[in-house]
Amino acid sequence: MTIRITYLATVIIAFLLLIIGNKIAAVGTIDFQNPSQEIVRAKVQKVIERVENNFDNFNDFEDFADYDDFNYFDEFDGLPPMLQNNRIIFEARITHGLRKGEIVTASQSSMVLLPANDRDVFKNASILLIRSHNEWYFNGFYRINGIIWLGVLFVLCVLILGGRKGVNTILSLGLTCAAIFTVFIPAILAGKNIYLMAVLVCIYTTVMTLLIVIGFNKKSLVSVAGCVSGILAAGIIAVIMDRVLNLTGIIDEHSRYLINMPGGIKLNLRALIFAGIIIGAMGAIMDVAISIASSLWEIKEKAKLISFKSLFHSGLNIGRDIMGSMANTLILAYIGSSLSVVLLLSVFSGSTLNLFNSEMIAVEILQALAGSFGILSAMPLTAFFCSVLYLKEK
Repeated sequence: MTIRITYLATVIIAFLLLIIGNKIAAVGTIDFQNPSQEIVRAKVQKVIERVENNFDNFNDFEDFADYDDFNYFDEFDGLPPMLQNNRIIFEARITHGLRKGEIVTASQSSMVLLPANDRDVFKNASILLIRSHNEWYFNGFYRINGIIWLGVLFVLCVLILGGRKGVNTILSLGLTCAAIFTVFIPAILAGKNIYLMAVLVCIYTTVMTLLIVIGFNKKSLVSVAGCVSGILAAGIIAVIMDRVLNLTGIIDEHSRYLINMPGGIKLNLRALIFAGIIIGAMGAIMDVAISIASSLWEIKEKAKLISFKSLFHSGLNIGRDIMGSMANTLILAYIGSSLSVVLLLSVFSGSTLNLFNSEMIAVEILQALAGSFGILSAMPLTAFFCSVLYLKEK
């Protein structure tokens, strides 16, 4: 009965903290929605026509001819192929919202220089339309239903295979996502301190996840202590290397857009790098802490007379086995998430020296190494906390 009450209290407190955090974080947040633009769901009824080379302002591109590396105008009669524009005119029926049932004519444009963001529209395709200046434009295929069905399948698999632990897993995952999207993101957009908010969200997620998944016991306490220690170690490395590497925070085109945020918001791009490092490393560090804490608890239960030194060394040995796979997990995750950009830089950087000296690659390496330092710190500290707390009676 006590365990159930403690579990229920943990869940209630976790939700209350989210609600309070959202109320505080949202103070000062600007509404970035553009009232002049309307986005609706629709289904394509028919494709009316396809128009190629449909540039109304061809002269706008003549300026490119001034660049030495862009002399295609001399080789082609008219617009070069890489700047050709394809435009599809189609008819669609709006399926949701106040305009439901309305038939509208819209267009989809793509340029060979910038390959189409989506496939060409086709009959019966579910899409999003955006209305701007009384004209309707294709805004992407509707993908949310597919994501929802995959998410439902994932939840069912976790519940079937995990039982009660699966319920705890889904609950903690939902609270983690809620902490990011209802507290952390609004806090950034409201101009709050990104360093502080990132640390608070990581601590909340760690404590909440471990208490819900493991329960309120010695294993969860030492796991929380080891995980928080590892996260703080990764954060300290990130802050130190931020100054050593003279980072600006401008690592890609998305960062450049964030410089000029509407509403006069000034984002600290270097703080965003810090937040990305500790949030990205949190999961791997948590895995290490839980694995060591659970393993040492089983050892202590089976070997009642084990000494502090033996239990501590057992924790280090377990941590060494975990360390290699966790470090690989972090590095491969960061490489995989930015693989296309890495390939692009590899082709156009000109030299290996220039490639690895670029800020984007430097930040990717920093993320992987700082997270690995967090794992290295969590390993002995979790083993130490376990040895102290598990053998406290002795």
